[in-house]
Amino acid sequence: MIPTPSTTLDRRIGWALFLGAFFLLLFTEQPVGFTRDESVYFSAGERYARWYQQLLHEPSVAMTDAATSGAFEENHEHPVLMKTLFGLSFLVFHEGLHLLRPAAAMRVPAFLIAALMLPLIFAFVRQLFGRNAGIFAALSFLAVPRQFFHSHLSCFDVPIATMWVLVVYCFWQAMHRPRWWFYTGLAFGLALATKHNAFFIPVTLIPFALIRGWQVSKENADARKVFIQINAIFIGAAVLYGVMVAALGLERFQQTFLALSPQLGIFVCAVVGGSVLLFKLRALHTDTFRSIAPLVAMAALGPVIFYLHWPYLWHHPVDRTAWYLSFHATHNHYTWFYLGQLLREPPFPLDYVVNLTALTVPTSIFVPMCLGFLWLLIRIFRRQATWLELLIGLNAVTSIALISLPSVPHFGGVKHWFPSMPFLAILAAGALQRAATALSARFSKISPNVIFAALAALVLLPAAIATARIFEFGTSAYSELAGGLPGGASLGMQRQYWSNNVTGVTEWLNKNVQPGERVYLHEVHGGQIRDMQRNGMLRTDVAFTGNVQDADL
Repeated sequence: MIPTPSTTLDRRIGWALFLGAFFLLLFTEQPVGFTRDESVYFSAGERYARWYQQLLHEPSVAMTDAATSGAFEENHEHPVLMKTLFGLSFLVFHEGLHLLRPAAAMRVPAFLIAALMLPLIFAFVRQLFGRNAGIFAALSFLAVPRQFFHSHLSCFDVPIATMWVLVVYCFWQAMHRPRWWFYTGLAFGLALATKHNAFFIPVTLIPFALIRGWQVSKENADARKVFIQINAIFIGAAVLYGVMVAALGLERFQQTFLALSPQLGIFVCAVVGGSVLLFKLRALHTDTFRSIAPLVAMAALGPVIFYLHWPYLWHHPVDRTAWYLSFHATHNHYTWFYLGQLLREPPFPLDYVVNLTALTVPTSIFVPMCLGFLWLLIRIFRRQATWLELLIGLNAVTSIALISLPSVPHFGGVKHWFPSMPFLAILAAGALQRAATALSARFSKISPNVIFAALAALVLLPAAIATARIFEFGTSAYSELAGGLPGGASLGMQRQYWSNNVTGVTEWLNKNVQPGERVYLHEVHGGQIRDMQRNGMLRTDVAFTGNVQDADL
């Protein structure tokens, strides 16, 4: 399916979705408590922002290994794009302009990135199912209580989902429009700078690029030859790396990966050689060039942006990147409740992700998602599915499939497969559009737009009500299929995590705790106490302890 240019009305709808989501998140952020991770990111983001202040005033000092290591050592298990934005936003909107409380100022970039998700979804769905379906799909993403809750947080789960959709959108546009292959590379670099999930994005794009390149080059022998050569260069580089790891061992391979080393030389040669051939291909055949150019741009720009955005890597790029990858490859397991089981270690239940999605996504939205995915499977079986539908379908299942692996740590509720949810929302919009079309044929006197709007309202209203009731305690949200929060408890499900729900008792504490009394709050760490007091949510004359035996309350 060839992308059709957006009209003035489409652009206005996109902006309305973006601004509406941003201000909705901004005006509802105050009741949302601080999660354990978010308080860490608050602290790290502010520290990173101070380094940029130093960079402006003392660049020679700031660029030293001691300065970059000292500033960026905190929370170095995650890339720093979002945390840096959180910190800079704090400097601007709280310290500089005095417009927002510290937490709200930190959260502004999170609101912006979450709001960007809506016009991206709309842009996809408009091409497939029409403008009305696009609006529904965009709104349905925020109507899910857990997704709305997470959209408030200065964390990475919604931002990486947005970045994932952005990369796929740019990739799709690049198949038919100039310059978008370059935008795909930039978007992938930003995704790598957001969270490690981004390393799996190419898995969903490579098959489409290679198949399309093979198909469009069948009538141009010279273009196909260059297309094959480009692929051979990158495959050859991967093989050489594999041989070096086998010969040297992983530790020795890492230790000898220096600025002047064969390891770096292989990467440089692959990128330069692939780029030279890519522009040769551009002169030979535009469509074949467009099929492979996004992947080359991702391979070339992704690692460069990842390195440049993270000052912690500048002086020790290989060792620190290796540590970062190792940290997530060997992530520890947290104790977690699931259907009455206490999950402690692998193998984890294969059905965990699908069941938890069904039990947390409002049923009125979950059912169209299932119907949309089932319809796509039917179209695939009938060989009727379009290239774009297949792309959306693969991205809808990739994150879910990855987290479903029994060896992968299962914790964090649904947030780890958020990148699948926008694509499932797209499929749900298709199901709703087909239902509206069927009803329009039966009730021909009623406008199809009215029928679709009525269906959309019926689907979104229960979700919106559930979100309004529980969004500030979003880690506790359960769907109608689960029986709501009481049903989640009866089923033996995890009812909260990240300890943000402590805001439910802060008002009582402020009224009843005597000055100097020591209070213990379950699983709440010092950073959260700091942020609640800093933002006026807890009195500063109350003492808190991390040891229940030392507590008065």
